[in-house]
Amino acid sequence: MADIYSAIKISESVYWVGAIDWTIRDFHGYRTPHGSTYNAYLVMADKITLIDTVKKPFMEEMLARVASVVDPSKIDYIVSNHSEQDHSGCLTQVIARVRPEKVFASAMGVKNLGDILHGDYAIQPVRDGETLSLGNMDLKFMETRMIHWPDSMFSWLEKDGVLFSQDAFGMHLATFERFADELPADMLEYEAATYYANIVLPYSPVVLKALEKVAASGWAVKILAPDHGPVWRKDLGFILDLYKKWALQKPVAKAVVVYATMWHSTEQMAEAVAESLAREGLRVKLLSMNDAHRSEVLYEVLEAGALIVGSSTLNNNMLPQMADVMTYLKGLKPANLVGAAFGSFGWSGEAVKDLEAMLREMKVEIVSEPVSVKHVPSREVLEKCALLGRTVAAEVKKRISV
Repeated sequence: MADIYSAIKISESVYWVGAIDWTIRDFHGYRTPHGSTYNAYLVMADKITLIDTVKKPFMEEMLARVASVVDPSKIDYIVSNHSEQDHSGCLTQVIARVRPEKVFASAMGVKNLGDILHGDYAIQPVRDGETLSLGNMDLKFMETRMIHWPDSMFSWLEKDGVLFSQDAFGMHLATFERFADELPADMLEYEAATYYANIVLPYSPVVLKALEKVAASGWAVKILAPDHGPVWRKDLGFILDLYKKWALQKPVAKAVVVYATMWHSTEQMAEAVAESLAREGLRVKLLSMNDAHRSEVLYEVLEAGALIVGSSTLNNNMLPQMADVMTYLKGLKPANLVGAAFGSFGWSGEAVKDLEAMLREMKVEIVSEPVSVKHVPSREVLEKCALLGRTVAAEVKKRISV
């Protein structure tokens, strides 16, 4: 396979030796319509070092790329920056094939890899700030716990100015282009935002601390090498500034209206709310969960000031597709939002009450009375929906003007 797959040089001493997954369409609930990559990196130092591995089915592709540079048996060290199985799934098999002198991970990485892989090999823990000599160059480690697992860490190769950033600054995007500057900026921003919203968002406070920690380190980063998506080698401020903006989650003049409907009554209400928000000058995204996907909702909520949700009532509950997205939203913890709830029912009406309760659990500030209607909304009810929209818009504008 070495004559099929080739490594790609990303710096004087470092090669990309990862794998491209063209067919993956779901990543633990996050839709990935454009596939992904599992990035591994080969450092050609005196002590040849492999940074991360790949998802288990792609091991041979990775080793073939390594073989295009050096016999894999020459690898001396393996470093695991992140123990999730898309980066460690084949580690046991790679160790058996390569027989490296040492394998390194953070202290939590050692524990996680033991629980995941149950290998009989020793993994050496490294501490935050510790330096590993590779002979003619050094690797330095920085713990970045909860971006996005407790084991996560960055590895810094000062000689080439390469920061191996595990899942930070990545995206799920399968391309033959290995560098971000080879791709359109709007594509990069969309894919990075979708990735951040669906994976990194709940750890935003940690992201801000990590950005400060890297800035304070004095590291002259020339290349950001994440575990998914393209490598950043030009205009690093583009992705760093986006991460800071997304992590701060400052409200903007945008509202996301998410709903599910049975007989179009809740849909009529959603449209009345959305029209009112738009008339008040807000940018509005109206999403029906009858056909939208939960990951699209998170992308839209990432840069929003309001979240308004609606559902019909079915069997004394909100519709299943709304329960799905609300549970997903709750876990990803979007912050600094105002909101409200609305919906229709036939003979009970629990959906609206339950939606409002979930918004409160998510710490969304409720700024309007809910609107609920039995069966089909009248003009009077639709006017109440419009009032709901105006009330939410006024609160969003007040917040962004402060």
